[in-house]
Amino acid sequence: MTEPKILRDEALTGRDEVGGLVVDWAVVCHVGRVREANEDAALALPGRYIVADGMGGHDSGELASEAALLTLAEAEIGDGPEATRARVGELLIQAQDRIGELGSETGRRAGTTATGVVLAAEDETPQWVAFNIGDSRTYLFTAGELRQVSVDHSQVQELVAAGFLTPAEARVDSRRNVITRALGAGMAVPVADYFSFPAKPGDTILLCSDGLDGELTDDEIAVILEASPDNQIAAAALVEAALESGAHDNVTVTVLSVVAESAAEGPEAAAAEELEA
Repeated sequence: MTEPKILRDEALTGRDEVGGLVVDWAVVCHVGRVREANEDAALALPGRYIVADGMGGHDSGELASEAALLTLAEAEIGDGPEATRARVGELLIQAQDRIGELGSETGRRAGTTATGVVLAAEDETPQWVAFNIGDSRTYLFTAGELRQVSVDHSQVQELVAAGFLTPAEARVDSRRNVITRALGAGMAVPVADYFSFPAKPGDTILLCSDGLDGELTDDEIAVILEASPDNQIAAAALVEAALESGAHDNVTVTVLSVVAESAAEGPEAAAAEELEA
């Protein structure tokens, strides 16, 4: 099996025929305007689309996000949601162990967030199983409305849930970068959250590191998605908007959507091409 390509510091688009569906996707991964190194990374394989935001410094964060994505690339597609969640959970534990073995010249512990979707089936009906650990996000844009599917594993999100902060206050709170779950980073056995929803033509899924939602509000993200005629333009426009807002962190965006049912035989097929950054 060829090792999956980890996407970092590049833009890529593709079309996958998988699980009886045709999925269009676009990824843009940018270092931003402040950070010297890009610890973000993305993975786009037929039926598996994942974003990871590494932490721990240049030598640690890059290796941690790459290790997580290479491990999660082994998720199987086409199983039911329960089996898919169980398999992703197993892979997250493997990723945790893999990251724990990483050395760091700085002595800082390597770690990463991860969020993504894996294509599953419920009574032969395609479903997306979304998962997240940390504060990278999965959104669903449907019928002109944007909904955050994942729930941030962060200190400010806990304060919002408890009623001590409003979402607007959380965006500028000094604790906004403190996460409560991660892969690696000296944390215990990883515990992810899982969410399932139908893989319907016309819906758009957005995966992003906090370099996007740290710069743009959900309303601003929704306006860009609504105005974009395709995923390639949407991904590029979202990252450009984050850059115009300062891009104080690395910014990674994956935009994907089911465009049709597939007429192809076999479990998966894919094609991808580089985009202009």
